[in-house]
Amino acid sequence: MHSINRSGRRWHAKAFKEEAVAACRKPGVSLASVALERQVNANLLRRWVKAAEAKGAAARIIDAVRADPEPAFVPVKISAPKGGADKEGPIRVRIRKGASRITIEWPASAGSSCALWLRELLG
Repeated sequence: MHSINRSGRRWHAKAFKEEAVAACRKPGVSLASVALERQVNANLLRRWVKAAEAKGAAARIIDAVRADPEPAFVPVKISAPKGGADKEGPIRVRIRKGASRITIEWPASAGSSCALWLRELLG
């Protein structure tokens, strides 16, 4: 149930909180009835439920990131510009990190060296 700490405030064990939150998740059970049964303020119980939901959502995100930590490289086919190869413009790479922005221009005729540089940068 609960204990009283040195300052006179109620203190609830982790197992008690987890059991109360689990009871709230059962179908057809109201949060208020669970709070009354356990002699806990409904607003406090609601806070525990929200914290458990947030913790569960964070765990799902972490699990998804761990499942695929590195995004796969996806090659993109780029068609030649109209007007022939002699009218190609430079390759532009724009990088943003926070408030910083960098634009790098690379000659289109050296596209393979640009690709190697990008792999090195992103790898």
